[in-house]
Amino acid sequence: MGVDELSFEQLVDSHYESLYRFALSLTRREADALDITQQTFYRWATKGGQLRNFTKVKSWLFTTLHREFLAIRRHEGRYPHLEISEVGEEKLAPAPFSVANKIDGESLIQALYQIDELYRVPLVLFYLENHSYRDIAEVLDLPAGTVMSRLSRGKELLRQVISQGITSGKIVSLRTADTQGLP
Repeated sequence: MGVDELSFEQLVDSHYESLYRFALSLTRREADALDITQQTFYRWATKGGQLRNFTKVKSWLFTTLHREFLAIRRHEGRYPHLEISEVGEEKLAPAPFSVANKIDGESLIQALYQIDELYRVPLVLFYLENHSYRDIAEVLDLPAGTVMSRLSRGKELLRQVISQGITSGKIVSLRTADTQGLP
């Protein structure tokens, strides 16, 4: 039986329980496990037809579920969910000054364009496009170790450009530059 012959209902019937158990072991919350399992089957419905080898369906589903879990975890790390009633006043206080609080997205992109393309491209693919090291390596036709090195060096260069720009006042929001008549 080929992938085309496998009905969606048959696929769900044969893999739902094991995928759900795997998701529950990852999330430790029933609602999250249900969401990730459902999202995995949604991915199959939209992209599963691209799979050529039926023997890899189970592997594809488990890999997709794990990637969904990692994406959600990464998102929660960046944007933690807190109920306002549970948050103490100290967490609602203004954040202390830091470079991250001083620079806006436009200024960050402006600083990014000051970096050599050799380092800028992997940074953009990894942080802005959410590609994995392996995906970036394939796109750029480079070894994964080279991609990791360029990301590391690129981050350091970006830190230097940002810190120099902030201390010298060179990095200015594009909106601010437009309103002040700056080039």
